Amino acid sequence: MSAASYAVSDMLVLAKRTLLRVRRQPDLLVGYTIQPIMFVLLFLYVFGGAIDVPGLDYVDFLIPGIIVQSMIFGGFVTALGLSDDLKKGLIDRFRSLPMWGPAVVAGRILGDVGLNVVQLVIMFTVGIAAGFRFSTSAPEIALGIVLLLFLGYAFSWVFAFIGLVASSPEAANAYGFTILFPLTFVSSAFVPVATMPSWLQPFADNNPFTAMVNAARALFVGTPAENYVWLAFGWGALITVVFASLSIWRYRQAVAR
Repeated sequence: MSAASYAVSDMLVLAKRTLLRVRRQPDLLVGYTIQPIMFVLLFLYVFGGAIDVPGLDYVDFLIPGIIVQSMIFGGFVTALGLSDDLKKGLIDRFRSLPMWGPAVVAGRILGDVGLNVVQLVIMFTVGIAAGFRFSTSAPEIALGIVLLLFLGYAFSWVFAFIGLVASSPEAANAYGFTILFPLTFVSSAFVPVATMPSWLQPFADNNPFTAMVNAARALFVGTPAENYVWLAFGWGALITVVFASLSIWRYRQAVAR
């Protein structure tokens, strides 16, 4: 086998380990299932009546935003897992094995992609049950799904880096949600940017999450695309390159101690 084949094989083994861990600890699925469903129910049925979106039903405005948020936070299992492995010394055992070192991180993130597929199915099912309907062509919907999975993959690298620098799984979880959670709300995910205070609108307009959510809406319900789709893919690529490099560097630092 070539070095590349060994690397892919190692990644697949670690991805399988990630999926098996979730099966053995089903409480981890709360973040992939119950929490996003609660967001849908709360915003749609509690706040939805007070939020007016010109030319669009609120459910069609809301569902793409919540799904983008769910994809972004899908990597929290990677943060918890890597931090836990470092704390328990399991990374030292991996270091002693004849395997491609970065597979420990890359394999976990590959497992996240599988979990994100499950989450997408659940979220679209809940959205359709709540009244959400696609208004675009099949190729646009397919591109939107690819975009969502790509964004989930990109932010898994962010969570991987957080997990590698945090002192404990609890700290990793707190850092991830404290840093990213406010950014998702100061965007077009839940309310139109035009309804925000004038001093906050420039930040929301230039927030990467706004581009990502607007791209998903354009591909799923046909809102004006402008340059949001390209921006969303561009942000995803930039985040992947930066945080994949940082995560692999941090992992090598950790195993070299």
